[in-house]
Amino acid sequence: MKKLAILLSKNHRLLSIAAMLDMFETVNQYGIEGTGKPYFEIGLLHTPDSTPVKYGVYQSVDIQTAGDQELIFLPAFGNIDPATAIRSNGQAIKWIRQQYDNGAAIASFCTGAFLLAATGLLDHRPATTHLQAVNAFVKAFPDVLMEPRAVVTEQDNVYTSGGATSSFHLMLKLVEVYCGRDIAVRAAKYFAIDMDREQQSYFSTFLPNRDHGDELVAMAEKKITASYSTSSTIEELLTEIPASRRNLVRRFKQATGITPIEYLQR
Repeated sequence: MKKLAILLSKNHRLLSIAAMLDMFETVNQYGIEGTGKPYFEIGLLHTPDSTPVKYGVYQSVDIQTAGDQELIFLPAFGNIDPATAIRSNGQAIKWIRQQYDNGAAIASFCTGAFLLAATGLLDHRPATTHLQAVNAFVKAFPDVLMEPRAVVTEQDNVYTSGGATSSFHLMLKLVEVYCGRDIAVRAAKYFAIDMDREQQSYFSTFLPNRDHGDELVAMAEKKITASYSTSSTIEELLTEIPASRRNLVRRFKQATGITPIEYLQR
């Protein structure tokens, strides 16, 4: 039985916690039906500066006394500025890193990726988050390999998911990893989730980041916006930009989170 911990970060979104409990309680029931034992030992954890809470049968435990975990979930944040959310959860950052170093897998849901990125565990690894939070994320964590259209990302036991129902795809992926394909398919059918969706671009509202401070990229953005309807290729649009294509693409993606071609397609 795997130890699964849900971190009750400050300002977490309650719906995120409810979805986690619903999914993994259901999967545990499948385990009991099949083998007589649940797959996971589910626990709720809080930071030392938080008040213990109870959700249903679960009483939260201080992270300092909870011991090592095997799988840790970081829920989405509610309607709060991400920088403020990170500051208010400062006591969790070192603990998350230590748990990972001790062998735990870490999975963030939606805007929970901001807290995960603050640990440094996403540096030079792929990540995704809510589409409307991508610009702020890229600005705050330029070393993270943002994949804004991805539903789920994973590398080295570090997982992230996009917004809303993308979190269910992350959970199904983890169910498959820890419980097998058959259990994951059964859970997907129960929750009516399409396991094969790989992009969240359908839900996109394009809000380009203009506050990046890169004048060359700003010049390229202005050119694309003004001339996209009369040019047939991105190369044609950017011929007047004083930079090599390779350098421009690199700077453009660092500043906006997407390539010039993806920007044009929005």
